[in-house]
Amino acid sequence: MVNHRRLSASLRTLQAAKHRADLQSALGELCEHYGVSHMTILVVCSGGRSGSYPYCCTTYPERWTEKYVGKCFFEIDPVIDVIRWGFLPVDWSSLDRRSEQAHRLFKEARLYDIGPHGLTIPIRGPKGERCLLSVTSNLPGRHWSRLRASSIHELQILSHYLHETVLSASGLRGTDRYRNLSRRETQCFQLLATGRISKQIAADLGISENAVKLYLRSARMKLGAATSHQAVARASFLELIKI
Repeated sequence: MVNHRRLSASLRTLQAAKHRADLQSALGELCEHYGVSHMTILVVCSGGRSGSYPYCCTTYPERWTEKYVGKCFFEIDPVIDVIRWGFLPVDWSSLDRRSEQAHRLFKEARLYDIGPHGLTIPIRGPKGERCLLSVTSNLPGRHWSRLRASSIHELQILSHYLHETVLSASGLRGTDRYRNLSRRETQCFQLLATGRISKQIAADLGISENAVKLYLRSARMKLGAATSHQAVARASFLELIKI
């Protein structure tokens, strides 16, 4: 179940992060909102630009980040592989840690208070952008399971807002121009952002469900988004709708 008050507060935090220097403190606030130990957003591929891992923002201790980069742990971290095969959130307990290198990586991470538990959400943008949002926790296993269940849907929504925020604030996305949404498209996305589904939106607006789906599809195309979550995130980021 989505906690709309917590989600709205988190979205306001992201909307206030306009510059690269604002991102780490924004992640810190999100950690407090959701009771997780750490949060990381990694741009694996920015689309149209050469080079991998062009940007990373994290609340991890600086000593661990320096060690991770210095030892090229990107090359052995099974979390990074999620972007190659994953589309849905992945709990770290399901990752393949059987190799000696992966086992050592997670063992060392715990020495830096990263936490034994984690969740990674892959995000794929319409222009080839690929990002990973990861959260970690030091809670006991049973408490972590409850926390994950209570926050996973909100984190999926936030992942798309973070995707937009990070690419814009870090300068990895140009200032693309988007066509304005029509009144009906705006209304449909405004209601979708509050958690309403197509059938409910149709009843609210007094139009057919097929019409709602048509407006949503048209708006996605105007915003260059592959999914409704991405479109809502972009529309909010561009201040076309209010969350």
